[in-house]
Amino acid sequence: MKRATLALTLLSALSLTTLTACGGDDGSDATTAGKPKATTSQAKEAKEAKEAKEVSPAERLAKLMVTKAEVTGYNVEKPDPEYAFATSPDQVTIDKTACVPLALAMNQLPLGDATADLTRNLTKNLSEGSTSITLATYATEGKAEAALTGLEKALDACGKGFTAKAGKNSSTYDSVTAEKPRTAGAPGSVAFASTMTYKGVTHTMHTEAVRNGDTLAVYFAVNGMAIYQHQQSDTKLQAAVLTAQNAKLG
Repeated sequence: MKRATLALTLLSALSLTTLTACGGDDGSDATTAGKPKATTSQAKEAKEAKEAKEVSPAERLAKLMVTKAEVTGYNVEKPDPEYAFATSPDQVTIDKTACVPLALAMNQLPLGDATADLTRNLTKNLSEGSTSITLATYATEGKAEAALTGLEKALDACGKGFTAKAGKNSSTYDSVTAEKPRTAGAPGSVAFASTMTYKGVTHTMHTEAVRNGDTLAVYFAVNGMAIYQHQQSDTKLQAAVLTAQNAKLG
């Protein structure tokens, strides 16, 4: 694992028409063209519909992402682009094309044709590793489901590992193994463990992707401190993080 990847883990997305009748010159509540004057409730519903439509995909994701107050004891931080493996999917090249979704999932990059995405790194204790959350939303119906399906298919093709590169960064994964998802009740979920060897020491990381409607959440757990200190690690996804984030997704 290159320095950039280590540093990341260590630092741990209708206009509203007033529904009032024109009335007569005497200001009465008479109806116009057979349409009654809107009630307060109707006006409120129309206003809420307008506000909902005006929220951008990026703003919607920002509201869906967990906050520090919702995961007690965890730091919730924005990843620093300077230390990212890559800042966009098109920067990543894979020696096995079928494995692209796996590489994206493990490097905080959105899967498939996402309209907007957002990542946060959550750490409680560096010695226990960290869990990152990448949320992505899709404008076209079925795209989120397709992205999840693509990840699942990649598991079948990449069990013996692959190498991902982005600029001067390079990560070689020795193996990828499907696991039982920890998220219950979601429309769809995929989970897997991956291994890598750094300076002769093996490290196991865990990833889980969960779909809810047109939103996809990808969780990735790794122990950057153990990798840096050349200590074997097997970093599990932190239950409190999954529980809090999945609750916000519905």
